[in-house]
Amino acid sequence: MPAQHGLTLFRFLHAADTHIDSPLEGLEAYDGAPVAALRGATRLAFENLVRLALDEKVDFLLLAGDVYDGDWKDFSTGLFFTRQMARLKAANISVYLIAGNHDAASVLTRRLSLPDNVHTFSTRAAETRRLEGLPVAIHGRGFPHRAVPENLALDYPERVAGCFNIGLLHTSLTGAAGHDTYAPCSLADLAARGYQYWALGHVHQPQVVAREPWVVFPGNPQGRHIRETGARGCQLVTVGDDLDVVEAEFRALDVVRWMRLEVDISAAENRADLPARISSALIRGAAAAEGRLLAARIVLVGATTLHNTLKRDLPGLRAECINQAQSVPDGIWIEAVEVRTTPRQNLADLAARDDLTRIVLETLSQAAAGELAVPGEVRDLLKILPAELRDGVEAELAVEQRAALLDDVRGILLAALERHEA
Repeated sequence: MPAQHGLTLFRFLHAADTHIDSPLEGLEAYDGAPVAALRGATRLAFENLVRLALDEKVDFLLLAGDVYDGDWKDFSTGLFFTRQMARLKAANISVYLIAGNHDAASVLTRRLSLPDNVHTFSTRAAETRRLEGLPVAIHGRGFPHRAVPENLALDYPERVAGCFNIGLLHTSLTGAAGHDTYAPCSLADLAARGYQYWALGHVHQPQVVAREPWVVFPGNPQGRHIRETGARGCQLVTVGDDLDVVEAEFRALDVVRWMRLEVDISAAENRADLPARISSALIRGAAAAEGRLLAARIVLVGATTLHNTLKRDLPGLRAECINQAQSVPDGIWIEAVEVRTTPRQNLADLAARDDLTRIVLETLSQAAAGELAVPGEVRDLLKILPAELRDGVEAELAVEQRAALLDDVRGILLAALERHEA
């Protein structure tokens, strides 16, 4: 429940990392990928942001960096943005933005003039903008270059007395998984400025880091791959006449919802038991997506006698998942299928069968327990592969992927051993 305050004085939206026209490279590699829907998703999510600002009649919008995904391919990206800003201008909604690492001053080579309701902060030094008619002071600075290793927060201006002070900053704080470290700073650094609200960008996972003062990552408005699952959107912030935050409410904006759907098949006795379980997971996922396109990764889990069989027939398993998705009324795209089950078998009995089987099982066990290195022969082969193939293979052989790769090999070998194909 929000804290009790006096009358609402003003409201604003805080968004970041819109990455308009993010290229989403490699979609063609996915069989049946809804390429048009995925490529247009960042624009549609941004349009949802503008529509929310208009519907809620907010006083201003904050964009905390990475409005774009990099240099524009052509001017259509910039024209789309200015068109959306003009819609806000017509409703007397001002916009305050900073450049992040993806749209730093050194990155964008094309420029268009922006409507006069859009205020862009300097990339040379932090500055303060006062809002006409409201006791609000916004302090911010954009990125001059893609990489900013220094702590920008230390040079932000002093708070303005009698105002609601907002710090607009693109930062990784003290570090975040999956994000490069840019403009690093601590919560103590932010609190020392005396602002009531820090509007951050760069980390794509929505999170309220602190409430005294408020330190918030709104996340990106649209997830772009399976590492960005769940609802994506912005923060709608209400400030009372005592200049304290009454409420900071997450509002979803995404048009494609990425999800990992776990399917427990430990009770499945045979392959015929899988379709119903997969279908149930897809129906739950579609309901959670609330009418959006669902980009789902099916993850089978649990201890099962089907483990080795499924590892051996991933194409057939994926086809069955797609088949079940086609029966769900809401739009679903199966991005990938993972088998993360564990075998339910007596390996000791299998090893006792003959010496060759025992040696294979011991070797697999040793490989799983030790450092998994790419054999020299494989590294030599990579050197002669075409670049477009080499990049994909190297990604599959990355350290974090090797355990899963070994698990696949183990499943295939055990399936062969159980069927006496050794």
